[in-house]
Amino acid sequence: MSSRLPGFYRLSLQERQNVLAETIGLSTSDRAALASEAPLDPARADLMIENAVGIFALPYGVAVNFLVNGRDHLVPMVTEEPSIVAAASYAARLIRDSGGIRAEADPSLMTGQIHVIDVADAEAAAIRVHQAAPRLVETARALQPRMTARGCGAREITAAAMPDRTLLVHLVVDVGDAMGANAVNTLVEAMAPHIVGVTGGCANIRIVSNLADRRLARARSTIPPALLCTRERTGDDVARRIVQACALATYSPHRAATHNKGIMNGIDAVALATGQDWRAIEAGAHAHAARTGSYQPLTTWRCTDGHLEGRIEIPLAVGTVGARITGNPRADLSLRLLGVTSARELAAVMAAVGLAQNLAALRALSDEGIQHGHMALHRRADRPSHPARATHSAAP
Repeated sequence: MSSRLPGFYRLSLQERQNVLAETIGLSTSDRAALASEAPLDPARADLMIENAVGIFALPYGVAVNFLVNGRDHLVPMVTEEPSIVAAASYAARLIRDSGGIRAEADPSLMTGQIHVIDVADAEAAAIRVHQAAPRLVETARALQPRMTARGCGAREITAAAMPDRTLLVHLVVDVGDAMGANAVNTLVEAMAPHIVGVTGGCANIRIVSNLADRRLARARSTIPPALLCTRERTGDDVARRIVQACALATYSPHRAATHNKGIMNGIDAVALATGQDWRAIEAGAHAHAARTGSYQPLTTWRCTDGHLEGRIEIPLAVGTVGARITGNPRADLSLRLLGVTSARELAAVMAAVGLAQNLAALRALSDEGIQHGHMALHRRADRPSHPARATHSAAP
């Protein structure tokens, strides 16, 4: 299967569905689900949220040209923004021509927090938790036998004294291919009495942390400047401008916020398509960007040995199993379309999408400006009877 589908954006909606079905071998039922005007059964929706009154639809597209770790991926994206899919596809083609994107993701370690208040001596309580940590970890693993049997489950427990006679306990859990929030929340609530038994005091907050800093995904690419040239600028000039634009984001939090928003344009779109908790992903990404005390860009771009080199590091708590995914037929279809079989593989591809999205934005900003191709696609949405094709800055 190749994700290189030249002219895909020029086809009609029906023609794209046919090409997609043939490319990845969709079944008849999958084709019908893809073409359905009601991808989610209202009865199912009524079970998913309280006070459901209907289904809210968003466009479902596919970004092409992605080559990640030597493997082709067609990337499903759900977004109302016209230029996101075009920009990601265009940048993926540039990177593809220089060997594609290399990406990886850490094991699926999530942190649960147990906040203990009214502790007589917080420093001494923290020491007791550390001394009891092996026993507490075994207790936590016994509380989730099925997860432990799969090679996952609790990994470590740490504690730190806090002001006002309080203690913060961190329980690190390997959640495997799940997003993990429900599993961790269940575990920290069950472990709270055991922690109180060691520390004294009263359990207060018991919940997962959405700063998944033990679950980072990384992607990198190296691009010859010749691939970046435009009608107005040489590739070397474009590369230099991209590096300087990224440097600006390290000095200006106003720019860094917009820089990172562009990255999340792509990551959120994939998260929505695959049924992830995009709000948790957003929270973790921005907390990670501010981890040094100064809000920073999630990507870095520099010129090395005559090439433009880009890197991204971002926490991605994503999953390929669980009710949120299996309960939504379109999310399940998206994962099969994407061709990933594990949470770590999904996180790696999503990081690659974020890097490509950032490259497309920086290249446009460093040349003709973001509005040139962006507004052409907006005009198409405003006047669907007279479609306008994307310019060279965004077209796949």
